[in-house]
Amino acid sequence: MTLPLIIRRNLRQHLTSTIVTALSIALAGGLLISVWAIKVQSQQAFTRTNIGFDAVLGARGSQLQLVLNSIFHLEASPGNVAAADYLYIKRHPAVKRAIPIAVGDNLRGYRIVGTVNELFTAIEYAPGRRFQLEPGGRQFNEDDPAAKEAVVGSFAAEKLGLKVGDTFHPFHGLSYDPSKRHADIYTVTGILRPTNTPVDRVVWIPIHGLQTMSGHDPRLSTDVSAVLVQLRSPSAGFPMDMMYNRQGNRLTFAWPISAIIADLFSRIGWLDQALALIAYLVALISAAGVLVAIYNSMDARRRDIAILRALGARRRTIFGAIVLEAASIGALGMAGSLAAYVGIFSAVAAVIRARTGVVLDPWVFDPVLLWAPAGMILLCALGGVVPAWKAYRTDVAACLSPLS
Repeated sequence: MTLPLIIRRNLRQHLTSTIVTALSIALAGGLLISVWAIKVQSQQAFTRTNIGFDAVLGARGSQLQLVLNSIFHLEASPGNVAAADYLYIKRHPAVKRAIPIAVGDNLRGYRIVGTVNELFTAIEYAPGRRFQLEPGGRQFNEDDPAAKEAVVGSFAAEKLGLKVGDTFHPFHGLSYDPSKRHADIYTVTGILRPTNTPVDRVVWIPIHGLQTMSGHDPRLSTDVSAVLVQLRSPSAGFPMDMMYNRQGNRLTFAWPISAIIADLFSRIGWLDQALALIAYLVALISAAGVLVAIYNSMDARRRDIAILRALGARRRTIFGAIVLEAASIGALGMAGSLAAYVGIFSAVAAVIRARTGVVLDPWVFDPVLLWAPAGMILLCALGGVVPAWKAYRTDVAACLSPLS
């Protein structure tokens, strides 16, 4: 009897145990691969997300809070920037473009952000990619203060059920409170095509509309929440960092955006390590399950092993068959782990997209898809060494003696 036949026979003979053990390995492997892939891909995605800008100018405070509020639309605004400060940086010779934004309202939980059309007509949110509207839409009218119009990000439009021509009332604050509805009525003039960035989660209106909306402080009607800045050269950020952050004490110049987000991931690196440790422990326990499942079946196999030995099978053949059986169970489990990985990754990616607008893709190749299955199969094979050694030492004569 050849080695593959021995392995196949053993797997079929203990089918229930094989399936249960393989399923536990599939879940463990899926968790391990998901934790690793999500960690790597999310860090890459967030550090690359800047929607085309190099820096953000805002009120004095945390650079991270400023970036999260202005680029990812997550945090509260640290304060306002006076109109004079916005005009100064806009005219600065080192600045290519300065786009103002104003925040403070929402539409059923999705942020309403005031800005200018230049954001959508002149900015590349990724190299070679500009914002585009779905057919039938147009940009909002920012020249007429009486024109209350909005352009809606693709994700927000989908979740809110908005289309061109629909109208809505804004709500005051960043959190949805039905009692804080503004009297103003806005009309949707365009839906942005998906960009897979935080822009997709925002309802965009002319900045003067948000500044002068009913219920807002008229004394702040010319202030902005932040200024998104494109520099003419990467080195231009150094003197501006010196001017605003080191010598000044009123404003914060958050630059470079990618480094600030990378610093955030370095601060929460302990969380990644904790999740990875949990995944490794689950994988180790699953491999131990292979050892237990095969070891517990050894008493039932002793007579079969003795017969194989009597038919000419060598000890090393029996030993190898048990180890390869354990590896086969690991391979079956890791084949199923790919389905578990896609399910876990997709669920987490959906939450990240809903909260930040950043899109993660489970189909993007990561080296973990190679080394994790190989490592898990090897771990299961090692788990088979103990029962294989027990099979190796089987006493043929004792096991072939009459049962009664």
